[in-house]
Amino acid sequence: MVVDDHPMWREAVARDLTEAGYDVAAATGEGRQALRVAAAVRPDVVVLDLRLPDLPGVEVARGLGAYAAPPRVLVLSASAEEADVLEAVKAGASGYLVKSASREEFLDAVRRTAEGDAVFTPGLAGLVLGEYRRLAHRSAGPGRDVAQDGPRLTDRETEVLRMVAKGLTYRQIAERLVLSHRTVQNHVQNTLSKLQLHNRVELVRYAIEKGLAELDQA
Repeated sequence: MVVDDHPMWREAVARDLTEAGYDVAAATGEGRQALRVAAAVRPDVVVLDLRLPDLPGVEVARGLGAYAAPPRVLVLSASAEEADVLEAVKAGASGYLVKSASREEFLDAVRRTAEGDAVFTPGLAGLVLGEYRRLAHRSAGPGRDVAQDGPRLTDRETEVLRMVAKGLTYRQIAERLVLSHRTVQNHVQNTLSKLQLHNRVELVRYAIEKGLAELDQA
């Protein structure tokens, strides 16, 4: 589903997705209408602009996240401002891409978002990880070993979790650990189940909160 208030841009994005083999269930230029339509068509991924005439894109993202089976949200915005990026992620966006991205970069971001990756325009991933790390350290307090909190993960699950937090894809993790793509997926699904999380974006946040993600390797 595509949500953008500029008709020509909205049509171009929908056309690129259709030509790439995606089923564009709906396209709209208003936030409130997007929430109503999404509830009916139940898209897997919503490509969302932040600047909408009736309702801010972050509010749309927050509303979509409240659905029983929320879609993954990829923000596609002209803005690369720090405040906009962080606000969108905090509202539940799975990724953030600026509109200066190429068609190939956009389609790759949609594919990865659909697969559960946290996708960001180069340069923005470090910003997001840095912000969550700052908040995590603030909430942890002095002397607390956050890595020891929560359900117990196996060594392999922890290793995979660290790599997920660095932004690696399943394929990249599989290559580094000499595992099959399916095995990596199974480790991630087992970790999600143990931690009672829903997707890779939440896994990244968890890893940062528990001190398992190294920003300089992100």
